[in-house]
Amino acid sequence: MPEPIPNPIVLQRADPCVLRHDGQYYFTGSYPLYDRIVLRRAERLEDLQAAPEITVWSKPDEGPQSSLIWAPEIHRVNGAWYVYYAAAPNMDVTFDVPDADDTFNHRVYCLECLGDDPLTGTWTEKGQVDTGWESFALDATSFVKDGEQYLVWAQQDFAVKGHSNLYIARMANPWTLATPAVMLCKPELDWEIVTFWVAEGPSVLQRNGRLYLTYSASATGIEYAMGLLTADAGSDVLDPASWTKSLDPVFTSAPENGIYGPGHNSFTEDEEGGTVLVYHARTYTELVGNPLWEPNRHACAQVLPFDDDGDPVWGRPLPLTRPVPTGVEVLPPDGAVSSR
Repeated sequence: MPEPIPNPIVLQRADPCVLRHDGQYYFTGSYPLYDRIVLRRAERLEDLQAAPEITVWSKPDEGPQSSLIWAPEIHRVNGAWYVYYAAAPNMDVTFDVPDADDTFNHRVYCLECLGDDPLTGTWTEKGQVDTGWESFALDATSFVKDGEQYLVWAQQDFAVKGHSNLYIARMANPWTLATPAVMLCKPELDWEIVTFWVAEGPSVLQRNGRLYLTYSASATGIEYAMGLLTADAGSDVLDPASWTKSLDPVFTSAPENGIYGPGHNSFTEDEEGGTVLVYHARTYTELVGNPLWEPNRHACAQVLPFDDDGDPVWGRPLPLTRPVPTGVEVLPPDGAVSSR
């Protein structure tokens, strides 16, 4: 068994996304002030915390992208770099915890970098990704199968109870859908509707002839957990019938290890090509003030083993091995911060 990865890999970065490319790990996640998109890079996952953090895009003061920049993901498609993220119009976010019926006003957006190095290259706004209708939308992720790019994201349908369902579409280019959105799942199981009716944070793993689409559900406290949809790699991924939804969550809080609300995951690889599960989690349950501004969801990672049938053995979130803050102050990164 490989040695556990020292966790957290990055402090105070929720919604973590890690991409391994040319022997380097590229990391992004939600900045706790929700006002920018940041990247960092290291040769080892355990070195990401100390790596310099680069601001590659900052929100404008006004307009549709002027508030609450959430859940950026970095992807490599056809030799170019792309970041998908969610943004909302300027709004008052000093409120108390919102009612269960309140919904934010985010939309999905895309940035492109044609340079070889995404930390020094120029990032260009490609605009809002038109998903086919206007409503709360966020948490876009992407995967390529059989030479075709697909987008998976969370969005509200006013005819369906809840804040967000999961949708998929094939893409004409990295910022334009080629097919109508198809709903893959909605929050309906008991574990998905604790406080909030939510299905969000999708991520896709292709391995052993199968596609594993993970997602997160419920409110963001101890009840937050990861669910799973599974499809055969040779199936039509745009057909909801191709996907099987697990009735129980696959990755949940581990109070015995001091880990709460694991979720909003991504997948990467270790140096030997093994699968690594990346996720955020908290280390305590009693939050002070609005959970939106509680910064201590930390990015963690652990090797994901597979059984004899080729299916993931999700296991439990492992205990942290590095110290973490418990206050509500947003800490500066360990590495030298630079902005462009």
